[in-house]
Amino acid sequence: MSLNHRVGQHIKHLRIKAGIKSQAKLAELCGWKSQSRVGNYEAGSRTVSPADAEVLAKVLEVDPAEIIFGLPNGKSPSLKYQDEAAFSISGFEFWDSGTPLNDDEVEIPFYTEVELAAGQGIAEMPHFNGPKLRFAKSTLRKSHVDQTHAACVRVSGNSMEPVLPNGSTVGVDTSQTNVIDGKMYAINHDGMLRIKTLYKLPGGGLRLRSFNLEEWPDERYEGDDLKQIKIIGKIFWYSVLL
Repeated sequence: MSLNHRVGQHIKHLRIKAGIKSQAKLAELCGWKSQSRVGNYEAGSRTVSPADAEVLAKVLEVDPAEIIFGLPNGKSPSLKYQDEAAFSISGFEFWDSGTPLNDDEVEIPFYTEVELAAGQGIAEMPHFNGPKLRFAKSTLRKSHVDQTHAACVRVSGNSMEPVLPNGSTVGVDTSQTNVIDGKMYAINHDGMLRIKTLYKLPGGGLRLRSFNLEEWPDERYEGDDLKQIKIIGKIFWYSVLL
């Protein structure tokens, strides 16, 4: 079954669950003139646009992720499902994994904390067969990022709020491991993925700073304590869904 057909099933299920008996009524509530748009979505013959995903989610009183993945708030799709669909960096556009790349597109590996915690640092995994995100080559050029050194990871926790809420996705340039004070980096902290703003300390130490300082005060690492920290790379891009 294609991704469009799965999304169509989710929309139909959520429509019925919300007590909206007809496609025409849902179209009316969404402010659309024709029932055919809802009909095409439910039939899987049309890809849901980012704007329409937002409208449907608001009318059906669900998170947009539930429109795409059929999951309740706060849950993430399985890796298998993520591998079948690629995330657009502009919002909620999804496509089947078989959809060909445009001339100005490249695919960047999308790693999970599970892989990092297992000891497989993303810089040491050249052959990646998991989920990927699509980026415009022009976006990478503007950030001076080489595709072969780019990877994406998901932010977990609230330490970087409000800039990076839980579930945000960041792009990492694994070639940039030298610390520039005040810049964000992905680090492997004793097997755990962390996103922090880094500052150099005299003698080669590091200060880790969170944006949510009220709950997450600065951390200092010096001497032998530094051995548990490996800098994966500098953050060059992030995407946030509110």
